[in-house]
Amino acid sequence: MKIALFSDIHANLPALEAFFADVETRNPDAIYCLGDLVGYNIWPNEVIDEIRKRGIPCITGNYDFGIGRHSDDCGCAYKTDEEKAMGKISISYTNEIIKDEQRAYLRTLPAHIRLEYQLNNDKLNVLLVHGSPRKVNEYLFEDREEKSMLRIMEQADADVLCFGHTHQPYHRVLSANEQFYHAINIGSVGKPKDKDPRGGYVLLHIAENSSKTDKDSIKAEFIRFDYNIEKAAKAVEDSPLPNEYANMLRNG
Repeated sequence: MKIALFSDIHANLPALEAFFADVETRNPDAIYCLGDLVGYNIWPNEVIDEIRKRGIPCITGNYDFGIGRHSDDCGCAYKTDEEKAMGKISISYTNEIIKDEQRAYLRTLPAHIRLEYQLNNDKLNVLLVHGSPRKVNEYLFEDREEKSMLRIMEQADADVLCFGHTHQPYHRVLSANEQFYHAINIGSVGKPKDKDPRGGYVLLHIAENSSKTDKDSIKAEFIRFDYNIEKAAKAVEDSPLPNEYANMLRNG
């Protein structure tokens, strides 16, 4: 079973189109979107339409949650006054240009998707979330204390936890109770934050012999793809959005 997982498009249509072109060459058995379709660029409606047109199961991101409810709060953890001011412009602009049908779609997105596999007489639970199982906008960074990460996964009954939100991909394998837990951040299609401006996503590989007691039997393949970054950046610069968002796209 080869599962494509992508997230954090953030209204970047050129990146999403390039993602679809790339993932179609890899023939996944299933594909899921882990949220944050909108914000920070000019194509929220078009991005939503592309997801819906393909019938891709999608969960809500914190930005989707806010825009779906016409809120002026995206649930983003901005660190400086400058970031807060830019974020206020972004969510205001997104609320202004999004259409009623697309907003209604965002409002009805589920919080989580759970996949349960029965392999080798043992159940394997894969949980798809945006931020964390506890909160849509909780950040699970790679340096989170191991005890904390394990507690979150055990409380959520997740053997494999896949999430986005930080825009920084990683795969951590943790062990407890004679089994292995996999925490997988799938990165970002449309707004990477790991100094690599290319879009990113994950192919999750689950085989017929995958087991919670074999740490190497579940694999996360990290894919990076090129897209027309300049088109996306120029769209920001030609809009009311802060030009700094264009520089972020260029620099990753």
